[in-house]
Amino acid sequence: MSLSVAICIATHNRRDELARTLTALARLEPAPEAIWVAADGCTDGTLELLRDQHPQVKLIVHETPRGSIPSRNELAAACGCDIFVSLDDDSYPLEADFIACVRELFAARPRLAVASFPQRSDEFPASLTAVDFGPSCFTGSYANSGAALRKSVFTELGGYPEFFFHAYEEPDFALRCVAAGWQVWHETSLTIRHHFTGTQRNEMRTHQRHARNEFWSVLLRCPAPQWLGVALFRAVRQFGYACHRGFNWVLREPAWWLAATREIPRCWKERQPLPWPSYRGWMELVRRPIATEAEWRAKFPSDT
Repeated sequence: MSLSVAICIATHNRRDELARTLTALARLEPAPEAIWVAADGCTDGTLELLRDQHPQVKLIVHETPRGSIPSRNELAAACGCDIFVSLDDDSYPLEADFIACVRELFAARPRLAVASFPQRSDEFPASLTAVDFGPSCFTGSYANSGAALRKSVFTELGGYPEFFFHAYEEPDFALRCVAAGWQVWHETSLTIRHHFTGTQRNEMRTHQRHARNEFWSVLLRCPAPQWLGVALFRAVRQFGYACHRGFNWVLREPAWWLAATREIPRCWKERQPLPWPSYRGWMELVRRPIATEAEWRAKFPSDT
């Protein structure tokens, strides 16, 4: 029996971008079993757009914003399909047969938890005209603006930590996948168009959330005593990035340190450390993707 596929989109006050994405999704052949949208505190006419022009779209409504991560968790729980394709409201597949290819990819790889895809993004202009995104490979992270996830694994591993609110949920989930013997694969034969609109985006805010959540992930997943060194390494690296961006970024860097300390008790209470070989292997995988199944099995022998 063919795997069922849903598309899931979280949006907050980007009506025009969402309208363009839904128009593009209508060109997919075959179509997904369902398209789900979580309207997270939208006040810009998004709900009217969906109800008047796209009544076939299944809708989750948050009267007040809860964040992209809780929204994606709700979408995954509600979609009722074997595979869900996670998109941003300004991203969509370029290949018309994308859904059929995703079905084939997951059917051919029974241990595949996440498939990511290269993005043609305005954030990186060279990607818009690139003719070769390189070979497909195993990797240690992905982007929710263009990925497909096996719902059973997402449910089994507990989804995303909702108190993260936004950012770093993908590498944290990829880490748990790898430690549990599931694969994360970057498939370069399929592509995502990501317009990467500036609406509702703030680079410094995103950096601080990413740094804060990365620190929390270390507390949640890294075993003792290694978590001390890993946490310090992450904080120093993020500070180095802030230094690269300029004095104003450095001046505001302590804001995420303070925010991170507030949830240390929660992280410690919910802490589920993973075996160090798996954690270390995942860190290496983020830096150096693996090309073949044989290499994967040699590095992560529990995946049988």
